[in-house]
Amino acid sequence: MVIRPVRWSDFPTFVEFYYSRYDEVTRNPDLFLYTQAKKPALGEEAIWFGSLMREILDGDTVCMVAEEDGRVVGAADVRRKGHHTEERHAGIYANAIVPEWRGKGIGDELISTTLKACTGKFEVLYLIVVDQNERAKKLYRKHGFVECGRFPRGFKRGERYLDDILMWRALG
Repeated sequence: MVIRPVRWSDFPTFVEFYYSRYDEVTRNPDLFLYTQAKKPALGEEAIWFGSLMREILDGDTVCMVAEEDGRVVGAADVRRKGHHTEERHAGIYANAIVPEWRGKGIGDELISTTLKACTGKFEVLYLIVVDQNERAKKLYRKHGFVECGRFPRGFKRGERYLDDILMWRALG
């Protein structure tokens, strides 16, 4: 397993990785994965990936991937909270891991590597996690994130509502 910055050549397996989330939620709607109303077309994914790479080149995003046998099996990114001068010090953290690689320490490695890559680029990080996702909250707390707010009923799938938990940590 290698944790490294995302590369342009990762596009095909990155899209495969992202598309797998839609299949997973279909099989198990109780998962705490965020998805769009429908799976984006490949052209939309190309635009999104190009935007991600532009943000990295501009210094506004950090993105790390977990690679196994040439395949992206996990990813973590931090994107600037906004482009106003007053909020450029803050980043929003997100990560995901394919099902067969969960519970093997990849999330821990991704967070550690991503936090190191964010040093000097961001002063504070935020993230949102669904309240019932105890495993993720425990991992985030291990890396210094603390709860700082809640969005009641911020997550809805079908007729089921869950609270979103806002967490944060300072860097440096």
